[in-house]
Amino acid sequence: MKEVTVQDLKEMQDNQEDFQLIDVREDYEYDEDNLGGELIPLGEVADHTDKVAKDKKVVVHCRSGKRSASAIQLLEKQGFDNLYNLKGGILAYRQEIA
Repeated sequence: MKEVTVQDLKEMQDNQEDFQLIDVREDYEYDEDNLGGELIPLGEVADHTDKVAKDKKVVVHCRSGKRSASAIQLLEKQGFDNLYNLKGGILAYRQEIA
């Protein structure tokens, strides 16, 4: 599974790169804190594959990286090959960046 570090993500954001950021946490978690990504809770990912870009890099994140890894595994079985897991999730981002 491909990964990006929180530093990589910050650089992508700062450079305004064309990528999609997907948050697979639950609504209440997103409401408490988010990185501005599109919310698609893990349990809904299979039903919303049409919301996942196929033509650019897609960074998937959750709290620590486990749920996002599960989402990526599910999506890769459906043919996606442009997905990157945020290593350490939002916890690492908040600890190292914000």
